[in-house]
Amino acid sequence: MAGRIVRWGAALGLGALWWWAVLRLAVGEDSGVLEAAVVAGGWGLSLLPVHCVPKARATGAVPAGRWGAAWRAGELTRASPHPRSGEVSDPS
Repeated sequence: MAGRIVRWGAALGLGALWWWAVLRLAVGEDSGVLEAAVVAGGWGLSLLPVHCVPKARATGAVPAGRWGAAWRAGELTRASPHPRSGEVSDPS
């Protein structure tokens, strides 16, 4: 129970600090590098993939050999004597 309170307190405290920095950058005339660093750091943290699961448990995950098979199939089409759209055939 105490761990949950600490986590929530830290999250709320850091969230309040981030919003303070955002508002100070937006409205304040004397905001500077500290506020910009806090805002950029908080925004960067929001981009982290925190909802990751192992591939074996992921719903709709691509099978392990699928990309290798697609790569090998692509090699066959590149070796084709017939050029694809927009390609120039080799005159030799």
